Amino acid sequence: MFRLETDRTLVESFRPRDRRVIEMPSSVTFPLFVRDYLAWTETSGGRVYLIFTAPGSRKPIGIIFRREAQGGGPPTSQMCDWCHHTGSSNEVGLLTTDVDNKRRVGVNLCVDLRCQARLEDAADRTGRHPHEALARLKERMFRFAHEALGIQAQPAA
Repeated sequence: MFRLETDRTLVESFRPRDRRVIEMPSSVTFPLFVRDYLAWTETSGGRVYLIFTAPGSRKPIGIIFRREAQGGGPPTSQMCDWCHHTGSSNEVGLLTTDVDNKRRVGVNLCVDLRCQARLEDAADRTGRHPHEALARLKERMFRFAHEALGIQAQPAA
């Protein structure tokens, strides 16, 4: 769990290169307590925003993803690399983010980043607690941020 005190702390969780394009979520009031992660989609649907913490840290990390246009063919089945949800290309698709001015990386994810809800639903249906699945989800999020974007974890303050 982590806390975002103001809209400024929310914006500062993103890399400086991304801060100029942030569209704030409309339903958020501060201070905001976030249990696992916060995700929202831009009103145009072109960008998806994610704020989470690395395991063992309370410092928020923000990533802005672009939703890549899907091909014009029939929907195909794909799997989210983070929560392993399988769905059509309307539910799971390629989300990309800039590494720098010349490089972009992508990962197949739930296009609305509702991985948490899907994992909790699956745990409820099987009678398990979602804690372990959510911990693995956050580990996968941080692994992507660290390996693809070079973002370092900072210890809890």
